[in-house]
Amino acid sequence: MKKIVIVSDTHIPFRAKKLPQKLLDACQEADFIIHAGDWQTLDVYHELAAYAEIDGVTGNVDPWEILEKFGRKKILTFGELKIGIVHGDSDRKPTEQQAYDTFADEGVDIIVFGHSHTPVMREVNGVTLFNPGSPTDKRRQAQFSFGLLEIGDSWELKHVFFDKESS
Repeated sequence: MKKIVIVSDTHIPFRAKKLPQKLLDACQEADFIIHAGDWQTLDVYHELAAYAEIDGVTGNVDPWEILEKFGRKKILTFGELKIGIVHGDSDRKPTEQQAYDTFADEGVDIIVFGHSHTPVMREVNGVTLFNPGSPTDKRRQAQFSFGLLEIGDSWELKHVFFDKESS
């Protein structure tokens, strides 16, 4: 069984000073970590990379060195499962539509995106659209969140919701 943590919109250090313990605990058991952009600093990459192999994409507020390291779009393959990753920001389309359109003809099973900080999991034309939400900036959401994907003979994808931890 392969465990993949899916995160987006960490916005460190602008929305939070550090990554929440609930996310770090999940990363400790992860085989891989996917970040869908708006890291805001490579320090987030280095911190998460201490837990597991990590890859991701650039968000709309990320600096040049993150764009240079990750790019704006990619497809990762785990066995038979193809995952498209994009931040999802656009001037013309809603976030979910932008994410879907980015991979419309690429044969992916899951599209991971961020940008809106709104947790989403729904199927469109046989493709699962998944936004993990944000572990540090929930905006108008009731709770902070990230995603967990477990891959074995089949795959299971879910959100992990949590409240802010007390200091």
